[in-house]
Amino acid sequence: MEKVNWKVEGMTCTNCALTVNKYLQSQGMQNVKVNFIGGDVSFELPENSSTTAIAKGINGLGYTVKNDNSDDSSKKSKRLFSNHLQRFWFCFVFTAPLMLHMIPGVHIHVLMNPYVQLGLTIPVFIVGMDFFGRSAIKSLLKGIPNMNVLIALGAVAAFGYSLYGTLIGRAEEFLFYETAATIITLVFLGNWMEDRSVETTQAALKKLAVTQKSMANMIAYDDHHQEHVFPVESTSLKVGDLLLIKSGEQVPMDCKILWGEAQINEAIISGESVPVFKKMNDHLIGGSILESGTIKAYVTAVGEDTVLSNILRLVRDAQSEKPPVQQLADKISAIFVPTVVSIAVVTVLINYFATDIGFGASLLRGIAVLVISCPCAMGLATPAAIAVGLGRAARNGILFKNAKSLEIFKRIKQVVFDKTGTLTTGHFTIVDEKMIAHNITPEQFRQIAFSLEKYSNHPIASAISKSWKSKEEIRWATIEEVKGLGMHATDKEGNTYVAGSFKAAAALTNDHAHNVYIIRNNELLGWIDVADEIRAEAKEVITSLKQKGIKTILLSGDKKEKCEQVGKVLGIDVIIGEQTPEQKLEKIAQFNQEVPTAMVGDGINDAPALAKATVGISLSDSTQVAMQSAQVVLMNHGLKNLPLALGLGKHTYITIKENLFWAFAYNIVAIPVAALGYLNPTFGALVMGLSDVVLAVNSVRLNFKKVA
Repeated sequence: MEKVNWKVEGMTCTNCALTVNKYLQSQGMQNVKVNFIGGDVSFELPENSSTTAIAKGINGLGYTVKNDNSDDSSKKSKRLFSNHLQRFWFCFVFTAPLMLHMIPGVHIHVLMNPYVQLGLTIPVFIVGMDFFGRSAIKSLLKGIPNMNVLIALGAVAAFGYSLYGTLIGRAEEFLFYETAATIITLVFLGNWMEDRSVETTQAALKKLAVTQKSMANMIAYDDHHQEHVFPVESTSLKVGDLLLIKSGEQVPMDCKILWGEAQINEAIISGESVPVFKKMNDHLIGGSILESGTIKAYVTAVGEDTVLSNILRLVRDAQSEKPPVQQLADKISAIFVPTVVSIAVVTVLINYFATDIGFGASLLRGIAVLVISCPCAMGLATPAAIAVGLGRAARNGILFKNAKSLEIFKRIKQVVFDKTGTLTTGHFTIVDEKMIAHNITPEQFRQIAFSLEKYSNHPIASAISKSWKSKEEIRWATIEEVKGLGMHATDKEGNTYVAGSFKAAAALTNDHAHNVYIIRNNELLGWIDVADEIRAEAKEVITSLKQKGIKTILLSGDKKEKCEQVGKVLGIDVIIGEQTPEQKLEKIAQFNQEVPTAMVGDGINDAPALAKATVGISLSDSTQVAMQSAQVVLMNHGLKNLPLALGLGKHTYITIKENLFWAFAYNIVAIPVAALGYLNPTFGALVMGLSDVVLAVNSVRLNFKKVA
């Protein structure tokens, strides 16, 4: 199936997202994801389905699909004015005179004339119904009534009741024109404030998206092979194009250096502003800044295939997913509008028949119930917090692949670390070598080790092959890498060779303290010891986790002595070495049963364990398999942001709970207060708009809150 990704404008709450979701599913779309905060809509399009028809259908719901491939989708709904702020100011001009009599001591006789009030209210009512009325009717026709149903009902009730009184000549008993006008005007103001507040929750992602567009210096050659450089937009680049990138310029797309050296600031995806040295054959990430130097490079990825685009896509996908805590709010939002309408009707009836306040005052109380209620608050509670949490994470080089991971982090009680490449840099150096056999020279020993290890991708093997690189190498008849044991080979004369761990040499020696054993024809030739540098930030990260009461575990396939050496330096609680990938998987399953466990790893051997852990975390310089298996990727080439990742997960969940508490408490308190007559519709309309702003502001606090 074709994967479709659209931007849809006009969605303001969970009900809007539910309406679009329900429509797409009814049209046979699969794997539908709708995020009303960012306006991102994605789905899989079945064969023989038309995107043009689907776009028309969404536009018919009152929303606007922003899709360059369809002329119909780009047409906006024909409404008066294009945004809430314009509508507010237009309505305010006519509503302000109606509100003057609310000021103590102000009484303008002409404004008390019902026909003057009718004339001032009609323009406001038309603009209000053009927006709220259209949206309300369309949502009712689709079977998912939204918040605009409540606003439209309240405004129509106040306007209709006043118009009826004017026409029968009893305006003094029925004059509620200012109520209808102020409801519409103040809700437009509240919607604008809500839009602005929600936009701030997307600020971090927008900052990333802006960096995708820049200018580039493209290199071309004429018929005489003379080099020419000319500026082009980065969006016009293709894979293979040659670029000249100078000091201070932005890397326009993912590239590979052909010539030159430079200091690159990769803060856009790592959160680390310290420049990284890059040389020939190194890869550059689009959006990073060349701080010093000049390089020539060729483009390796453009558009949706770049690292930055993939980060943005993964974050948007994560935003579209709903964590378990949101499911209750969604269920309540789906039945909220019918429930509030029923409460409003009961409010009018009880006040009219059980009190002596009259129908006009009873109607006002019913209208106040409609206007004060806010299903948007419940729908906004989780997405707003997740948008800020994921945005701050992305800005600091932490990539959450799904929203569920944010919520799960609150329960993590222990973190399991791999050793090589995770707690250590993975950059090995040879520190010792010893030959036991007497029938071999040091040069021959090194030649054998190089010839075997050059075919392995293991960090230790890479260190040996780089250090002992030889022009004269052994030509193998067969060679293979056996996981957990090492390299096994046979030369053309039939001699067998092994470069492996102690397990491969266990039958030949009791000395298990070395890294690599070299064996020929079942004879131990000697061994090699290497040293791996502990990551500079590892000690601080382990200390930070222990201060938070999180248990730390070292789980590695390396030798027990090496693991204990690293573990004791870092102060890790539990140290487990010499584990095969299968044993790692069993250990993680065991840990998960005890308490929720996060696993941090970087190698192919770690992939099964990362997938099995409650939350799998990999580093950006990990193998592709490890990164695909993990739910969280640390993009700063190290452990530095692990405490921040754990803290963001925990505090995002705390923010979600705070938002949901406010949303439920607001409606539980506000509706009875309005029904009892302690809140008039005008004030209710303003408070309703502010309720969403409170949630957005509380969510934005995550950008500044100390979480690590």
